[in-house]
Amino acid sequence: MPLILASASPRRRQLLALLGRPFSVQPANVDERAICAPGPAALAQALARAKCLAVAAARPGDTVIGCDTVVDVDGRVLGKPENRADAVRMMQLLSGRGHLVHTGVAVARGRTVLVQCETTRVCFAQLSPQEIADYADTPEPYDKAGGYGIQGYAARFVSGIQGCYFNVVGLPVHRLYEMLQQIDKISSEFCKK
Repeated sequence: MPLILASASPRRRQLLALLGRPFSVQPANVDERAICAPGPAALAQALARAKCLAVAAARPGDTVIGCDTVVDVDGRVLGKPENRADAVRMMQLLSGRGHLVHTGVAVARGRTVLVQCETTRVCFAQLSPQEIADYADTPEPYDKAGGYGIQGYAARFVSGIQGCYFNVVGLPVHRLYEMLQQIDKISSEFCKK
């Protein structure tokens, strides 16, 4: 079955390639601001589901993967910074403390839709105003939830991590692998009936 990634993220494409299955990319057209949920983890799942289903509606015979990552600081969601001042604000908020990174993953094939969430705790060292300013002057923060890329320059700020590293990059590879196995099994059992 064709595998479709409903995301334009180059990081997700790189991580999905680790599964060794051919896939194509078809970014979802979803108004993320219109989606609400009772908390950050639920929001990540709702966004992933919406993106997945938006593409799956046009590709009913394919397996579609939708993802969304949010950074959670005490229940407050940090999305992508709107500008430099917003990137600085986010880095100040993350400095010297821990936060959670939630990635919602949705997989759809036909009428079957699986939705799960992976959560990783990330701790940042105390950052100086100059470190924050220097980081905000790079292009890195502006296309990432929470305003940082753990796989880039921000790696030097991360003092600890509990959970899946790939989740923080944007795609929990092992969880997705298990979900694809699960949807393959469901499809196989359905075909036997």
